[in-house]
Amino acid sequence: MASETRRTAKRTPVQEAVDLSASDVHTAAQQGMTENVSAKGARVLTSQPLQPNDRVTIRSLLGSLRSRARVVYCQPIAKGLFAIGLELFVSVGEWTLPETQRRSTA
Repeated sequence: MASETRRTAKRTPVQEAVDLSASDVHTAAQQGMTENVSAKGARVLTSQPLQPNDRVTIRSLLGSLRSRARVVYCQPIAKGLFAIGLELFVSVGEWTLPETQRRSTA
């Protein structure tokens, strides 16, 4: 009997601009938009595919989050648009700034 792998961390719908940088210096960084996030992962929409098991660094552009991550999956969802599932490691910071900080920086 095959065991099912289930997510234990609750996913929260969050649309946040992010920067994805590959460990490979020959691969250009790209921007994307989160669709949902959890303490251990994120689903990011991008215009360029990544390969499962690729290692990347993800950085929230409006928040303070930075994390190393592993690509779990990459699915084409529309012409020129890919959904990338990331497993986060060593996360520091928050996805978004608190509302009071957003107003003071605007």
